[in-house]
Amino acid sequence: MAAAWPSRPAAQETVAAQLLGVLWFVSVTTGPWGAAAIAAAGGEETLKCEDLKLGQYICKDPKINDATQEPVNCTNYTAHVPCFPAPNITCKDFGGNETHFTGNEVGFLKPISCRNVNGYSYKVAVALSLFLGWLGADRFYLGYPALGLLKFCTVGFCGIGSLIDFILISMQIVGPSDGSSYIIDYYGTRLTRLSITNETFRKTQLYP
Repeated sequence: MAAAWPSRPAAQETVAAQLLGVLWFVSVTTGPWGAAAIAAAGGEETLKCEDLKLGQYICKDPKINDATQEPVNCTNYTAHVPCFPAPNITCKDFGGNETHFTGNEVGFLKPISCRNVNGYSYKVAVALSLFLGWLGADRFYLGYPALGLLKFCTVGFCGIGSLIDFILISMQIVGPSDGSSYIIDYYGTRLTRLSITNETFRKTQLYP
């Protein structure tokens, strides 16, 4: 007597359950502490905290200054955030001393980039350019008094200069005269200008 094959819907449910199980396993093993858990299963790993791989540590979000919208203690375009090695990770410092972590101790400070701001608000600059650009208020605000006076006397170059300035300021191409950056919400929309020079163009590509 021939054995009955499982119905097609039942087979599909079985495959779906197996797929969900695989996805769950991958998410667990690649989570913030997943790599450390695998390492701990085969014994504790001893290395420098700065050499930890992604998944063996987790870093806190930077504390943002409300006035500048940049990380606190931003110096020379660099700030630092505390990073916590995963449980059962043992790190060596530069003196060779070993420290065993449980997941609650700061292992090292990770440098992150930040910007130099000097009180010029992006929102204010765009608003002045939109509503009072024909009077040169945007250029006066950003520290270009000569251009501001010229726009004031020519009514924004008959409107053409006001339109061009509005586009340039909105795209963050024209910024404050002192070379600083606009104050923009840290988690808001920012434009990053990319450029290619002889040095970056000739830089050797490194592959893993």
